[in-house]
Amino acid sequence: MPNAPTLDFEAFVARKKSERAGGGAETTGHEYAYVMDRQTRAAFERAKPIELAVTSTVRMFKTVWKGQLLGSAVKVGERQFPRIQALVKQCADTLHIATPQVYIVNSPHLNAATYGTNEESFIMVHSALIDHYTDEELLTVLGHECGHIHNSHVVYLTALHYLTRMAGVFTQWITQPALIALRAWSRRAEITCDRAGMLCSKNEQVSARALTKLVLGSRKLYEEFNIDAFLDQYEEGKDGIGRYMEVFATHPWLPKRVLAMRVFAESEIYRKAAGVGTTGLSMKEVDDKVLQLLKGDA
Repeated sequence: MPNAPTLDFEAFVARKKSERAGGGAETTGHEYAYVMDRQTRAAFERAKPIELAVTSTVRMFKTVWKGQLLGSAVKVGERQFPRIQALVKQCADTLHIATPQVYIVNSPHLNAATYGTNEESFIMVHSALIDHYTDEELLTVLGHECGHIHNSHVVYLTALHYLTRMAGVFTQWITQPALIALRAWSRRAEITCDRAGMLCSKNEQVSARALTKLVLGSRKLYEEFNIDAFLDQYEEGKDGIGRYMEVFATHPWLPKRVLAMRVFAESEIYRKAAGVGTTGLSMKEVDDKVLQLLKGDA
C-alpha cells in the first residue's frame, strides 16, 4: 500500500487563516454565504479525521493533478477563448477575487468543478456546457465556481474528490468519517455558491434555467421545460423513503436548490445587486427559510 503523505495540518490552517484572498469564514464580503456552510467549515478545523484527509489530499493535488490538466485540457486565457476569459473575469470582479484559471475539458456531460489549494485554485468546465449554455447562463455557472474560491471551499472539494475516488489508498475507518462529513458540508456549500452564481448573473430566471438544464440535458426540450411542473415533482416525492438517499449525495436534490435560489432572490443583498430593489429579506431570514427547506439534510 502506498505511504501516506506527511501531515502538517496546523501549518495549513495557520496559512489559510492568514490569507484574505481565499475568503475565509471570518472575513468580510461573504454575507451571502449560507450560515450552515460557514459553521460546518469552522467545525472542520477542529475535526481530526477531516484534518488528516484534507492535508493528505491537498498535497496529492500539487504533485499530480496540474500536470494532468496541462497535458489533457485546454487552458483559457487572453489568447485562448478570450470570450470565456472575459466571463470569468466578470464573475471574479463581482466577488472581488483574483481571476481564477479555467480549463476546458473534453466531456459530453454538463458539468463544471473547482479544485486545487488556497494558493492555486482552478475551474474545470466541460465542453458540453459551453455548447448548451448561453453567455448569461455561463455567468451563473462560472459565478458558482468562483463562489467556491471566494468562500474557501477549494481544499475541501479537492479532499472530497480524492477520497471518493481513491478510498482504497487509505484505511476505511479513516476515510468514512471524513467522507460523511464532507458530503454533508458539500450540500450546504452548494447553496452558498448558487447564491454567488445569482449575484454574478443578476438574473433569477437565467440562474434557474442554468441549473435546471443540468437535469434535462436536451436542447430539443429546453424551450418546453416547465419549471413549476418540475418543482411539483419534488412536492410529490419529498415525504417518500427515497429522500433519505440524499445523505449520500454531494449536492442537494436539484428542486431544493431552485427553491432555495427563489428565497435568496427575495433578499436585500440580491435585490440590490440585481438592481431590482433596495429592500428585501435579511440573510438571517433567508437562511431560516432555507434551513426549513433543507430540513432532514444530514
